[in-house]
Amino acid sequence: MDPKNSVDYLTYLQSQLDAFSSLFEEFMTMHVESSGFGGRGIMPAVFPADGVDADEIAAVTRKLDRTVGTLMELANITEVRINVQGIGPVDPFVNWNTIRQPKPVLEPVNVRSCVDQAAGRLEALLRRAQALESPALSPIQLHPLVWAPAQRLWNDGHFRPAVAAAAEAVNSQMKQLTGRNDAPDTSLWQQAFTKTDPEPGKPRLRWPGAPDDRDVTTMLDGLRQFAPGTNMVIRNPATHEQTELSEQVALEYLATLSVLARLLEQCEVHTVTPS
Repeated sequence: MDPKNSVDYLTYLQSQLDAFSSLFEEFMTMHVESSGFGGRGIMPAVFPADGVDADEIAAVTRKLDRTVGTLMELANITEVRINVQGIGPVDPFVNWNTIRQPKPVLEPVNVRSCVDQAAGRLEALLRRAQALESPALSPIQLHPLVWAPAQRLWNDGHFRPAVAAAAEAVNSQMKQLTGRNDAPDTSLWQQAFTKTDPEPGKPRLRWPGAPDDRDVTTMLDGLRQFAPGTNMVIRNPATHEQTELSEQVALEYLATLSVLARLLEQCEVHTVTPS
């Protein structure tokens, strides 16, 4: 993903830029700016103020440098740079410390100006990224029947076994509802949603509503194909094949199983009383 379109990353840069700005102002309270007497542009742009402890300056400087390490991409993303004669474009954040050096590349006013420009551009980029942002799917938002058995395996990076465990959990829920475990799983799904009436020892799963309602019959027809199809194309390969799945593919499979689990929990169990 382009970092300019990442809401999370742009928000992170905003917080780090705010931290840099605060630390820079703290640094400046410990210094005085050069008056230019004796050669503006030759002497350092700042000097330690009288009575300030050198260790305190060093501590703030280290914090600034550490924060700058998190802003390495800021100049590229915001396109905020200082064009220095004889040098060219300079990253004002990475090179902030040159204000302490003889013949400084930057002066405090340059750093402050660039902080303000970068803050404004980050705000605009963030607004744009938020407008373009697509809905995010997190595994933890999946149906608990799917995520609970998959979570530990998923967090350990075992994506295929995570899918297999989730599929088994959904199948087990179907078997519990129908009270059956006397046939292959795909066959049990097919029999659970078959159009024929329930038989002794063979309950049916039905979408709630009047049997002659068109929406109800449409849902039942869909479940009759969707449930066994999901078992065949997701559960069976995940269980019997050894090829690892990518995180994206595994997430899509878990999402499909989550849909099936949510539909399953809405179904009614229809039985027949033995005569």
